[in-house]
Amino acid sequence: QVQLVESGGGLVAPGGSLRLSCLTSGIQFSRNAMAWYRQAPGKERELVAVGTSGGTIEYIESVKGRFTISRDEAKNAIYLQMNSLKPEDTAVYYCNVAYYSGDRWIGSPDNYWGQGTQVTVSS
Repeated sequence: QVQLVESGGGLVAPGGSLRLSCLTSGIQFSRNAMAWYRQAPGKERELVAVGTSGGTIEYIESVKGRFTISRDEAKNAIYLQMNSLKPEDTAVYYCNVAYYSGDRWIGSPDNYWGQGTQVTVSS
């Protein structure tokens, strides 16, 4: 049974930092690219950052230089260090497997999704 447990969200002022954690079980962690996704109110879920066990890391343009994704293969966990947060980063953040399709990384709506963790950037 797949379990994805995200944590670490909260309310932070613009310019602040948060570190998100995702503990996983029931997936072949080392064989899968893992990603952080986010969904803002009224918007579609988007992939934010992806990392593979082989060391490939990619970010969407809007978070480059501010967010850092990392993996702990021993713990089957991924993390997202978020610095210099902006109000437009406000969203529910999720972790899940990512797939490379065509020319980009994507998630699958058919996969199990956890509850996510709310990140609110506001003064």
